[in-house]
Amino acid sequence: MHCPLCRHLAAHPYHRDNSREYLQCAHCALVFVPSGFHLSREEERAYYDLHENGLGDAGYRRFLNRCAGPLMERLDEYAEGLDFGCGPAPLLAQLLEEGGHPMRVYDPFYAPDETALQRRYDFIVTTEVVEHLSAPGPELEALWRLLRPRGLLAVMTKRVISPERFAGWHYTRDPTHICFFSDTTFHWLAGHLRGRLELAGPDVAFLHKSGVDPE
Repeated sequence: MHCPLCRHLAAHPYHRDNSREYLQCAHCALVFVPSGFHLSREEERAYYDLHENGLGDAGYRRFLNRCAGPLMERLDEYAEGLDFGCGPAPLLAQLLEEGGHPMRVYDPFYAPDETALQRRYDFIVTTEVVEHLSAPGPELEALWRLLRPRGLLAVMTKRVISPERFAGWHYTRDPTHICFFSDTTFHWLAGHLRGRLELAGPDVAFLHKSGVDPE
């Protein structure tokens, strides 16, 4: 079975619970759920529709500020951004616009505007998105190509710490969570993309692009 991030073939059992099994890639350390346990697109959408986060939710705003706050400290004035996987309530884009940054949004279910993926940006944010991706490798590579030189890709996702912690981890109880990154995985990703990794918090990672586009 190919790793959905790095496409490596070597993976070993990592954990099993009452509903799913989890493998870990021997190359990039991604922990992932085999495709046979994935929800259908319709089941996935139905689960997302149960979420009740809204634009006026103060708790949701505090949560997103864990990414938005340190991100804005690193952005140039008027830097243009994309909120990829914005969900039904694009509060993160609103927070960044309040900070002076023009934003576009994209979500395959709630904002499927493909034109947003046909231009380039100074930064891209993906908050609580990568753990849902069945093919995170191609998706993240595509987002990386949308970044201008010296751009920044911000990824917010809780990280794997150890098999012992994973066994009781609440993050695995969401059936739409199928990929789990660790520090090692992010270091691999940064090397693969030829970017610079900055672990800005326990669930926030910044990937900085160089000043020139690769050939």
